[in-house]
Amino acid sequence: MVVVDGGRLTLFVARGGRSVLTFGSSPASLERAARALAEVVRGGALGTVSVERADGAEVFGTALDAALVASGFHVTPKGLRMRPGVASERPLAEEGGATYGR
Repeated sequence: MVVVDGGRLTLFVARGGRSVLTFGSSPASLERAARALAEVVRGGALGTVSVERADGAEVFGTALDAALVASGFHVTPKGLRMRPGVASERPLAEEGGATYGR
């Protein structure tokens, strides 16, 4: 899956969701992309997503880590996970225009 924000590739989620590329995206772009990814996962289009790596390194401590957690992903020992149909404990903001495609 890819997420495009303002015409710019922001996020690439590899098959299975364990590895993600951010293309040097800003924290604000990553937040919008994380919300778009969370929306797709909640809707059931991807199944469970467990992100373990971002840009080739452990996801923990990255800007993507913060963005995913803010979007409702849960911390696990290996990474950050979201399951389909699980409502966020935090309301999603209505700002920004990140779009996604498969």
